[in-house]
Amino acid sequence: MTTPDWVDHVVWWQVYPLGFAGAEKAALPEQAPVQHGLAKLVPWLDYLVEMGASGLALGPVFASETHGYDTTDYYRIDPRLGDDADFDELVTQAHARGIRVLLDGVFNHTGRSFAPFRQALEQGPEAATADWFGITWPQGWTPGTEPDYADFEGHHHLVALNHAEPAVADFVADVMKHWLRRGADGWRLDAAYAVPSSFWAAVLDNVRSEFPEAYFVGEYIHGDYPADVLAGQLDSVTQYELWKAVWSSLAEANFYELAAALERHNTFLDTFVPLTFIGNHDVTRIASRLDPSGRLAHALVLLFTLPGTPVVYYGDEQGYRGIKEDRAGGDDDIRPSFPASPDELSAVGQPLYHLHQELIGLRRRHHWVHAARTRVHTLANEQLVYEVYDAGHSLFVAMNLADTSVTVQVPAAARDVLAGAGGLDGTGGRLALQALGWAVLGPAS
Repeated sequence: MTTPDWVDHVVWWQVYPLGFAGAEKAALPEQAPVQHGLAKLVPWLDYLVEMGASGLALGPVFASETHGYDTTDYYRIDPRLGDDADFDELVTQAHARGIRVLLDGVFNHTGRSFAPFRQALEQGPEAATADWFGITWPQGWTPGTEPDYADFEGHHHLVALNHAEPAVADFVADVMKHWLRRGADGWRLDAAYAVPSSFWAAVLDNVRSEFPEAYFVGEYIHGDYPADVLAGQLDSVTQYELWKAVWSSLAEANFYELAAALERHNTFLDTFVPLTFIGNHDVTRIASRLDPSGRLAHALVLLFTLPGTPVVYYGDEQGYRGIKEDRAGGDDDIRPSFPASPDELSAVGQPLYHLHQELIGLRRRHHWVHAARTRVHTLANEQLVYEVYDAGHSLFVAMNLADTSVTVQVPAAARDVLAGAGGLDGTGGRLALQALGWAVLGPAS
C-alpha cells in the first residue's frame, strides 16, 4: 500500500454540505421537488483556490433521515442537496480547477430507513439481509415485532452494520467504487474506530484494485494510530491528539502539553502522515476557543508548519464562531449556512482569510513539511521554538503567548524571517518577539 503522491501537496477545505446549503433538518417528503444544495458550492471553488487550498472534503451527501450520518441510500444524492447531475457538475468544476474531492462514507452504521434494514425487519430472520445487522430476534418472532439490534454508541436510530458479514464488505466496496467512478478522489471513513480493521483491509484491497490513486482516511479519536493504519490498510487517520494539544496548550499557556504531543506526532510519521486540523464538524470552533485570548493566529501557524495533511473547516478561515453542545441540535451552531457567494461575506473575516493565504502559501513553498519531523529547541509555558526538518531542509517557528515582549533563543541557522514578525540580532541566536507574537524563520537565502 502506497499513499498517492498527490496527497503530499493537498490542503483540504472541509464543508458540511447540508449546513452550508441551509438544507432542511430532515429528509424531504417523497414527492417534494429536489433541491440543489450542491450547486451552491460551485461559486465557492475559486474562493477555495484563492485561499490556497486544493481539496474539497465533503461531509455526507447521500440520502439520509436527518444530519447525513443516518444514511438511507448510499447510491443516491440527498434530495436536499440535489441529484447525480449536481454531483457530477460539482466534481467537474472542482477538477477543472485542480481541486480533489473527498467523500464522507458512513459505513459503521445506517439510518433505520436503510432498505436492507427495513427488509430484515419486515421479513424476519430469514430475510436475505438479516445478517447485515446485529439483530437479536425474539423467540417465535412474528411480523411487526420490533427486535433488538446493535446500534452506534447508544444512538438507537443509528443501526450498526455487521462487519463480519461478507455481503456487507461487498456492499461497502461497491458503494466506494460507484462514486470513485463518478469522479471522487477518496473517502473519509466515519467512525472508522468502531469497525474491525480487518474489514477495512478487505474492503480497501478490493477498491484499490480498481482505484490505486484513491485516498482513504479513517476517523479515529484515540488509540494506537499506527497499528490501526497498518491493520486497516488506511492511508491516514484524523490526528485528534494533536488537535487537542494545539487548542489546549494555547488556551492554557502550556506549551509542555504541545511538546509532548509533537513527540508522539513524530512517532506516527514513521508509519503514516496524519490528517491534521484545528476545527471540524464535530468540535467547538477554534475562534470560539482562542480568539478572545489573541492566540488564534498561533493555532494557524501550527496547522500549516507542522507535518501532516492539513484541513481547514469552512468558516474557520473567516473567524466563524460556534459552540458544540451535548444536546439535540447541539451541532447546528458549528455547521452553519454560507451566503450565495464570497462577495457576501463580512469584511470582518478578511484579515484572518489573508493570514490563511499567507501561511498556506508558505506551506506550498515548503511542501516537504508534509512528511517531515519536528524537534523542540526552546520550551517554556508561554514560549516555544521548534524546528521542522527533513534531509536538507529546515524551518524554525517561534511563539510567544505572553502579554509582554520577550527574547528567545533560536538556532544559529535561523537567519531569515519568512512570516510573522521578529527581530533577529546581528549574529543570530536571539529573536525578539512582541507580545502574543510569532515568527517563522528559514536558513539564510
